[in-house]
Amino acid sequence: MAISKCYCQSDGTYLNCCEPLHNGEPATNAEQLMRSRYSAYVLSLESYLLNTWHPDTRPASLGLSQDSNRKWLGLSIKRAESTGDNTAIVEFIARFKDGGGRAERLHEVSRFVLLDHWYYLDGDLVT
Repeated sequence: MAISKCYCQSDGTYLNCCEPLHNGEPATNAEQLMRSRYSAYVLSLESYLLNTWHPDTRPASLGLSQDSNRKWLGLSIKRAESTGDNTAIVEFIARFKDGGGRAERLHEVSRFVLLDHWYYLDGDLVT
């Protein structure tokens, strides 16, 4: 059985990187949560994405089944830093392709907050 590199493009395998978080282990920091959320988009794990989204800003659904033609191509973390005792930001670029279209980039500075565990709060797109 081949050991697959993690979707989040860390140096680890999916089995030792994002899968434990997808199975309920809490993220130890905002960057780890960001990486696991990217992998969740790749794998269409909508419930994980909603469960790790802060309740004050969480949408009712993400409609990932409607994005069935979307293929995630890669993740690049530009910076991850603490902004307070229980807050952090992660700037990333995620590349994707919709159907047969050309590749696109999602460049965002995401905000995270630590309550009982880390949550994605919101983000600002960088253009």
